[in-house]
Amino acid sequence: MQYSPPWWLKNGHIQSIYPSLFRQLDDSFLERIRLATPDDDFLDIDVGKQGNDRVVIVSHGLEGNSRRPYCLGMMKAALNHSWDVVAWNFRSCSGEPNNKLASYHSGQTQDLAQVVNWAVEQGYREISLVGFSIGGNKTLLYLGSDSIVKPRQIIGAVVFSVPVDLRSSAYHLAKAKNKVYMKNFLVSFKEKLGIKSKLYPGQIDIDLFKSVKNFLHLDELFTAPMNGFSSAEEYWRESSSRFKLPGISVPTLLVSAQDDPFLTPECFPRDIVAANSYLSLETPKYGGHVGFMSVNKENRYWSESRALAFFNKHSRAAEKR
Repeated sequence: MQYSPPWWLKNGHIQSIYPSLFRQLDDSFLERIRLATPDDDFLDIDVGKQGNDRVVIVSHGLEGNSRRPYCLGMMKAALNHSWDVVAWNFRSCSGEPNNKLASYHSGQTQDLAQVVNWAVEQGYREISLVGFSIGGNKTLLYLGSDSIVKPRQIIGAVVFSVPVDLRSSAYHLAKAKNKVYMKNFLVSFKEKLGIKSKLYPGQIDIDLFKSVKNFLHLDELFTAPMNGFSSAEEYWRESSSRFKLPGISVPTLLVSAQDDPFLTPECFPRDIVAANSYLSLETPKYGGHVGFMSVNKENRYWSESRALAFFNKHSRAAEKR
């Protein structure tokens, strides 16, 4: 199932920016549910139900949320293919600060595990996972972890545009050509850290943010110390999913475009994928970062069709239909 966009979409920056700014999708089909976490915090999840016995769980990207266009598009496509849907928000990404000093980071998996277990408790017989960018990194870490028991209901996963090597991606985004993306992330992080500094007086030195110009600065000064890492280097090493890929044992498809402005050669783990029969890697020439736009009357993107084709291929329920 190859991706062949029209000529005017053969640009990684257009693919990365246009959908975020201009794609509009209705979200009225979703119900917001709050889950209490074991550490006295909360997770906000958005649920779309049709009474199906299988569900797709969607993880959004860095500083995104469950109602970003790429999440809504994936959920609508899944509902049209007889799947129920759940999209969960990382802590502090649902529009409300979480209850803890730290919110989320790229290597956390316990919250995704809780959402998956919630789906099991709801009685779903099949669970598929979709992750975008950092949400994909979390998904791969979760699946590859040897310390997390994964329920048998998980039948597969598809992840898009994942920086599986956080270190190289961080340095790549610090380059001048990617300034617009870096600036956008930093504005969002500064706003959230400012809110947290008021909620936790004396525990966050927001003045340090004046020196933050890239992820090295951000992760060294804030992300690492707030989450128990000694440095940005340790955080990147412990949180990069490429090191957990060998442990994945359910069918998993990684899709990353060659013109993705966020990714480096280290984020295309061809040798690791070749050594694990459960993994597949597709690298379309075009698609940008979480783009893969298509032009059709259904307003469905190629990424959505690709994910659902993969899940339906591995679905036990599909065999009975």
